[in-house]
Amino acid sequence: MTTSTTPVNTLTAQNAIDVENLSFFYGTKKALEGVNVAIPPMKVTAMIGPSGCGKSTLLKSLNRIGELEGKVRVEGKVKFFGQDIYAKGVNLNTLRRQVGMVFQRPNPFPASIYDNIAYGIRIFRPCARPELDQIVEAALKGAALWDEVKDVLKKSALGLSGGQQQRLCIARALANQPKVLLMDEPCSALDPISTLKVEELIHTLKEKFTIVIVTHNMQQASRVSDYTAFFNADETRVGRLMEFDSTEKIFTDASNQQTRDYVAGRFG
Repeated sequence: MTTSTTPVNTLTAQNAIDVENLSFFYGTKKALEGVNVAIPPMKVTAMIGPSGCGKSTLLKSLNRIGELEGKVRVEGKVKFFGQDIYAKGVNLNTLRRQVGMVFQRPNPFPASIYDNIAYGIRIFRPCARPELDQIVEAALKGAALWDEVKDVLKKSALGLSGGQQQRLCIARALANQPKVLLMDEPCSALDPISTLKVEELIHTLKEKFTIVIVTHNMQQASRVSDYTAFFNADETRVGRLMEFDSTEKIFTDASNQQTRDYVAGRFG
């Protein structure tokens, strides 16, 4: 068992992300307290727990996108391959390219499929059309979408199905060549067939990327992740990390009684 007061899984290789004694505030409201977790590279780490326990807050703290939601404050550190992302002088655009984000609902731009992928590349650097074509194709292949859209790249992305739109958003993140991919309930708005395709994609992507996924779906967490972090809120509604371990251990032999109760469906 690992609690929120003890650093987790000491690894021989450098961790992708180290969260050290992190507390997160929205204004004066504390949302998370004292989170310590080490996220291993090239693995899938799932964050589970009931609503309001701070899972998505922690996820959004890993590339500082939570700051877009208003006045926030952070105590503690988040290190991305050893570098503190909350240190002064951190370039947020660069950080968010390296730590990509896929949201709960697909959010394609009202533009062509091609331009959805090319948009971020064009913003960050000049890119000749042949190179851009290669990047777009590689990103769509990486998201297992190329074969479905290669003949309709000029058509609006809004005409794709929900599952295709979500994979397009994954491709858009992949085009920036991130090291870490954050996923906040990426399948909650999808049908079972589309969910299966995204889960299969996650298995493929972890060969090249570190993935952190928030999910309410216990079966999904057990299927796709290598490690699982269980969060719960205390009586003051402040989120805490209760336990972190291999997914197999969390789902079959958790150390924390709250973890055992949650994965067994006794609350949540």
